[in-house]
Amino acid sequence: MSVTVTAFYKFVAIADPPALREELLDLACAEGIKGTILVAPEGINGTVAGPDAGIRRLLAHIRSDPRFADLVSKESYVDAPPFGRLKVRLKREIVTLRRPEADPTKQVGTYVKPQDWNALIADPDVLVLDTRNAYEVAIGTFKDAVDPATRTFGEFPDFVAANLDPEKHKRIAMFCTGGIRCEKASAYLLSQGFPEVYHLEGGILKYLEAVPPEESLWQGECFVFDERVALEHGVTPGSHVMCRACGAPVAEGEQERHGAECRRTPRDASEGSASE
Repeated sequence: MSVTVTAFYKFVAIADPPALREELLDLACAEGIKGTILVAPEGINGTVAGPDAGIRRLLAHIRSDPRFADLVSKESYVDAPPFGRLKVRLKREIVTLRRPEADPTKQVGTYVKPQDWNALIADPDVLVLDTRNAYEVAIGTFKDAVDPATRTFGEFPDFVAANLDPEKHKRIAMFCTGGIRCEKASAYLLSQGFPEVYHLEGGILKYLEAVPPEESLWQGECFVFDERVALEHGVTPGSHVMCRACGAPVAEGEQERHGAECRRTPRDASEGSASE
C-alpha cells in the first residue's frame, strides 16, 4: 500500500504556537500520520507521511485556517513509511538563522518557476548559489553553483559577509531542497542591499518533479531529511544511505570506508526532518 509524503511550510505570524501545536498533534495522531511538524511564532514547517486520506484531511484542516489558506504542499509517494514516529515541536524559528532582519513576511526574492530556472542560471551575469550545507551539496547540486561550505544554515550570514558584495554580485539565483531556506536567505540578502535576488520556487524537489531528465541541469541526487535519504529525477529514491552516527548521506558501497572516517559530526539540528 502506497504511503503519501507531504512537505509544506508557511511564514505567517502565529500568536499562540502551543495551541496550534496541540491542534496539529491531535489531528496527526488521529490520522496515523508520522514525521515532523515545527511550529514557531513565524509560521509552520513540516514533512509528514501517512495514509493518503489522512494526509488530505490534515492539509484541508490546516488550509481551513485563514492564515494558511494559500499553503503550498508537495506530495510524493513511497512504498514504506519514511518516518518512525510523529514529532510536533515548538521552535523559536521554523528554520534557524537568528537574524531578525531576514523576515520573509516583509520581503523575499523573486520566485522562479522550475521551467524557467535553466535559462536564468545559464546567464553568465547571474551568480548561482546553493544555500544548503556541505554534506548536502556533496551528493548533488546544479552545475557551477557556488557551495558556501556551511555546516549549518546559521553560518550563511558569515559566508555572505566574507564572499559576496552587493556592488559586484548584482544578480543572485539561489536554491535549496524545498524552498524554505531560500525564503530566509533571500530576505537576508535583500536586507543587506543586494539588488536582484531570485530563488527556485518549490526548491530542488519541485525541479526534479517538473523538469524532464533530458532537460535537467541538476547533477547527482538531492538529500532529504528522512529515511529516503536522497531523491533523484521524478522524486524517486536515490542510491544513498544514511550514516547512523553523523546523519550524513553515504553512497551505497561506501559505508565501510565512511564508517572508518566518520567523526560523528551531527547534521544541522536546526533543520531537523521538516521541509527544507
